[in-house]
Amino acid sequence: MIVAVTLSRYIARQFVFSVVAMIASLTGIVCLFDFIDLLRRVATKPDVSTNVVTEIAALHVPYFATEILPFGMLLGGIVCFWRLTRSSELIVARAAGISAWQFLTAPVACAMLIGALFTTLISPVSSSMYRRAEELDQQYLRTGGGPLSLSSGSLWLRQSDSQYDPHGVAMLHARGVQLKDGLLRIRNVSVFRLDHQDKLMMRIEAPEGYLGTLKWILSDASVVRPNDLLHHVGQIDLPTDLTVNRVQESFSSPETLSVWALPVFISLLDRSGFSSIRHRIHFQSLLALPMLAGTMALVAAGFSMRPSRRGGVARMIGSGVAAGFLLFTVSKVAEQFGNSGALPPMLAAWAPTLAGLCLAVSLLLHLEDG
Repeated sequence: MIVAVTLSRYIARQFVFSVVAMIASLTGIVCLFDFIDLLRRVATKPDVSTNVVTEIAALHVPYFATEILPFGMLLGGIVCFWRLTRSSELIVARAAGISAWQFLTAPVACAMLIGALFTTLISPVSSSMYRRAEELDQQYLRTGGGPLSLSSGSLWLRQSDSQYDPHGVAMLHARGVQLKDGLLRIRNVSVFRLDHQDKLMMRIEAPEGYLGTLKWILSDASVVRPNDLLHHVGQIDLPTDLTVNRVQESFSSPETLSVWALPVFISLLDRSGFSSIRHRIHFQSLLALPMLAGTMALVAAGFSMRPSRRGGVARMIGSGVAAGFLLFTVSKVAEQFGNSGALPPMLAAWAPTLAGLCLAVSLLLHLEDG
């Protein structure tokens, strides 16, 4: 038993080193392509500094590392177990009567621990940095409509407003928002109409309103201008190019919310009448990440522990890589089915993990018990 524990620790140490190195390498490659893409986008904006591009690319690093984690676990595990098999270390251990299930327990536990660390610690950091990156991207690189956000039951949005200034903007804040029967209603509304220099031209206060066809319709509104008194004007139509679908799609993306903030935000969306499917799928995906990491470690072992003397090692390793990309395809297809409502969010998020686990157990049973 002591030999098995010592061997498990050794294999776990080799596994963690290979996985961390693989995750860092793959993340670096993806970040390099992301940086090149940002440079391409900023080439048409001479007033934007390269420092902004560098900052956005750096803020994307934790997000890409989280996305790369399953592949890093798979490829790092394949490299680790193949190297140990080629050096006959695992072959000798199995010949000594130590089952593969025994010395794989520690690496799988390490994989699940890494996944749990990404879910609980890296995810909040990633969401915060990704949100900041989106803000910088929206401010410097994108064109068109302004950003929108829904927080604590309030709606904030920024849109163009050319009624008084060709390059003016309008900032709308609604302290209550609800979608019912396809109609977006807002309550306790404040609208700040600014010129191209962001100087206040007018403030509108209204107890309620709703989104009509290419306009916000504010009822019982009052208007106040700088150095003037508030006076009642009745109904005001504020032109907009927003639609209900665009408002809904523009709410905070799941990637900008940590695993700790998602349940509250999902409840907020449900109370407001908006769809929370994307956020539910992302939340369940984060919860499934530790199990997915452990599954990828088992898949790596199943495809790379074949003795070299039997031949076909390259084919087996290639099959492992292909299986990883197949699981990735299954996860994306399941996610699309979940977003469309054809699958429950929990099933859409957990199906790839369960499919990979069945594959890994089948491979190991065939490898171990013939």
